[in-house]
Amino acid sequence: MLQHLPNILTISRVVLLPVLIGLFFIEGACAAWMALWVYIFCAVTDFLDGWIARKYNITSGIGTFLDPISDKIMVAALLLALATFDRLDGYWMIPAIIILSREFLIAGLREYLGPQNIKVPVSRLAKWKTGLQMTALGFLVIGDYGDVLVPDTLFIGQVLLSLAALLTLITGWNYLKIGLIHIK
Repeated sequence: MLQHLPNILTISRVVLLPVLIGLFFIEGACAAWMALWVYIFCAVTDFLDGWIARKYNITSGIGTFLDPISDKIMVAALLLALATFDRLDGYWMIPAIIILSREFLIAGLREYLGPQNIKVPVSRLAKWKTGLQMTALGFLVIGDYGDVLVPDTLFIGQVLLSLAALLTLITGWNYLKIGLIHIK
């Protein structure tokens, strides 16, 4: 059973994504808090699926394929929902655009280099970027409803997303430099 757990966790993120986005359409604190809990579950499974697979050496082709795609789908859909529901507007859209652009660039780079058996490993800084980005998205999911626990929750999320976008630029450039060596 353990061999299937990472894949179950990965697939659960994809299955829960419509629930998470759907909760944005329901007004009120209850729906916002439910959305946050669904998001936290998704963020934790994002970490756990890979950790379990590596720790117990139970990686699979389907997991290797689905995990990065489910992560990108979740982040992209969530950024679009946050923009739609005014958690990211005006200048705060710039970090979202940077993050989405980097995701497409790196996915394309990996797709190009993959058939050549060239792997682009995830850097430690990219892991920090992901952690910061996931934290920022949590603050943005709860939005102003989180002010009862942490004042200015929405603003904190926007600032953290901006910092994640800065790390995104750095890591994206580092990956691109590695990729360009092999593209030439």
